[in-house]
Amino acid sequence: MNNKEFWIYLLIMAGSTYLIRAIPFAAVQKKIQNVFIRSFLYYIPYTVLAAMTFPTALYATGNIYAAAAGLIVAMIFAVRGHSLTIVAVMSCVTVMAVTFLMTMSI
Repeated sequence: MNNKEFWIYLLIMAGSTYLIRAIPFAAVQKKIQNVFIRSFLYYIPYTVLAAMTFPTALYATGNIYAAAAGLIVAMIFAVRGHSLTIVAVMSCVTVMAVTFLMTMSI
């Protein structure tokens, strides 16, 4: 890819990204009163984040069993209200322990 193509691609991507974000603001001029639509829009960021994070969490390691164990431990600690640091550390320790145990059993 040469320099000219790069700038063309960059402008197209910037334009399409801007339009996706600008059209809803231009189309909706009043405050949304519908409770269903408001709750739907409220939960979209959480849904997108979960949809992007969950598959990555399972395939982040070379071992899906260790990744699943780490994900389960992270979910348990998160639901119990622990801080993000504790959740991440416990998840990593679990993945390391499961990987170590599976390596020792082979």
